[in-house]
Amino acid sequence: MCAQRMEVYKHNEEVISASEVIDSAMVSSLERTSPKSPWTPKTPWGKFSPSSGRDDHPKKAGPDGKGNWGGLLDNEADNFCDPKDLNSEEEPTSSSSKPSLDLEEFKKKARVIIEEYFTTDDIMSTANELKDLGCPSYHHYFVKKLVSMAMDLHDREKEMSAVLLSTLYAEFIDPPQVYKGFCKLVESADDLSVDIPDAANVLAIFVARAIVDEILPPAFLTKQSETLPPESKGIELIKRASKSYLSAPRHTDNLLRKWGGSKNITVNDVKIRINDLLMEYIVSGDKAEARRCIKDLNVPFFHHEIVKQALILAMERRSAEGLILDLLKVVHEEGAINASQISKGFNRLIDHVDDLSLDIPSARNLLQLLISKAASEGWLCVSSLRSFGKQVEDDIATKNFKVNATSIIKEYFLTGDVLEVISSLETVKYFPAVAQPNAVFVKKLITSAMERKNREKEMASILLSSLRLPAEDVALGFRMLIESVEDAALDIPAIVEDLGMFLARAVVDEVLPPSSLDEVEVAACVICESMGAKVLQLSRSALKARLSGERILRCWGSSGAGTMGSDINDVKDKIMKLLEEFDSGGDVREACRCIKELGMPFFHHEVVKKALVVIMEKKNDHLWGLLRECCSIGLITPDQMLKGFGRVADGFDDLVLDVPDVEEQFRMYVERAKREGWLNASYSAIAVDNGEVP
Repeated sequence: MCAQRMEVYKHNEEVISASEVIDSAMVSSLERTSPKSPWTPKTPWGKFSPSSGRDDHPKKAGPDGKGNWGGLLDNEADNFCDPKDLNSEEEPTSSSSKPSLDLEEFKKKARVIIEEYFTTDDIMSTANELKDLGCPSYHHYFVKKLVSMAMDLHDREKEMSAVLLSTLYAEFIDPPQVYKGFCKLVESADDLSVDIPDAANVLAIFVARAIVDEILPPAFLTKQSETLPPESKGIELIKRASKSYLSAPRHTDNLLRKWGGSKNITVNDVKIRINDLLMEYIVSGDKAEARRCIKDLNVPFFHHEIVKQALILAMERRSAEGLILDLLKVVHEEGAINASQISKGFNRLIDHVDDLSLDIPSARNLLQLLISKAASEGWLCVSSLRSFGKQVEDDIATKNFKVNATSIIKEYFLTGDVLEVISSLETVKYFPAVAQPNAVFVKKLITSAMERKNREKEMASILLSSLRLPAEDVALGFRMLIESVEDAALDIPAIVEDLGMFLARAVVDEVLPPSSLDEVEVAACVICESMGAKVLQLSRSALKARLSGERILRCWGSSGAGTMGSDINDVKDKIMKLLEEFDSGGDVREACRCIKELGMPFFHHEVVKKALVVIMEKKNDHLWGLLRECCSIGLITPDQMLKGFGRVADGFDDLVLDVPDVEEQFRMYVERAKREGWLNASYSAIAVDNGEVP
């Protein structure tokens, strides 16, 4: 039976690779002609999926409402990166470096890796072997080969393939390569059906599962249906994926269990498994088995929980202390639990030692004894531990404040009443002994929103912008979030993407200055390749993208509590109307209120631009007074003022048709703005002579 199955593999390889030979010679050409993902952010999502608990890099939780990115990812026109578009700031994804292997060698080695994976079920070993091949431009062949081999095997191999793709996504295989691999699978559906009669149905499940796991965008189905022949198997599988699998009730759960169930685990699941392995170890004393169980958990970022539970067990069962310390020493020496996780486990126990004393009266003395023994044996660095008296977030006052803050946030999510939140927060945030109440509230607000749907995420961003908290307090709140991101990942699978977008949104809404990202990174001691680093990387990439403000503004759709989802053209019309109303005799306070109610501080440069154009066209300084008032009260920031002047300079070629002396007037108003303190003294209008943006 195995020999027969391997023959089928070989035959499938020959069938599928008919188009691959051409691809090898024309990789860059295919990048231009094959369907591209309209949904590829410059910084890819993490790779934790609902189908896998094997990795600590979260990805969103699926299309069932929680964790979707709304307009940012569903808007094809905004996110499609055309390699022919010279105005695009985003570079098309392609590999310009020469692969270390030719295509045929890569295919042979990829097949061996896949066969070994089906035997061992070792994801990390498979990922490392694929990475060692050093051929990222061929990874779409790996995707196609993995799925095509699994299609003719049992459900176990199909589930393993789905889990592997979800785990490798972004970290080891770039999103465009995954997208391209599935494109080629769909194109090969007719050939695959020759040897696998139900190929269309099986491949439809793989495509639907990939969309649920969010390694493919939903737009993949539409894009493919536009490029395939009407009577092809590819069209058939696209229709099945859309109508039979993705449109069915509870389709997410059904797809995740299609081949044997999801491997997703929660924090409580992990804690129970940790307790079980420790109890079993105390009974058996088998260190090798305990080490194997720790490895099988595959949650290296959560190993501090093992340390914490082990220490509590040692204090509760004095006779087991020696066994527990021996195990911790061995796993540390072998690298199964690193020094950082060891220290974190001890610190967590230090922070809760007073609570623990209620159940174990001598907990403080026993913990001090365990620290001394661990330090004397060389597997604990005492300098990395906090003192017993330092308990910032978990003292009684802070706990009470958190309870009250949670209540305020829940009520806000129900009512959307920003003023009520401000009033309530003023009452509770000055509890005695509460350290950094604003930062704690920011952390609690964003954490609560990340556990909910897009509506609450949008409302949280609006509230954060409306509270006008000091930037340093907001930055501290984000720092606390980044420091705890690994612990929160099990409960919030999409935390990297959500938190990264919250951080970018705070910059766009001018709640934080752009420099805060660097400050948070330094203050939080973010390690390269950690989840915190990925959060910051995603934020920076989102902010650098073309039309970043508009995209980030729509990241959670228009379901929020304000006008944040408004179309940009509508906003421009509103700005023009309020300026015309003010110019015809309106009240300056009313105009400022209307500008503020737009809820788009990142777009205030449009107010400056349109006001300047009207001033120069009509040679009437009435609107200049509005700009002066907006600047004096901080409604329009210097950065937005500078950007507005720059936009006017950019439009000289069009403006000169209606205002022949536009350049002379512009220079005059630049100097006037500098005298009034709106623009930096170093700002110069000379650059506009050459058509440059000032």
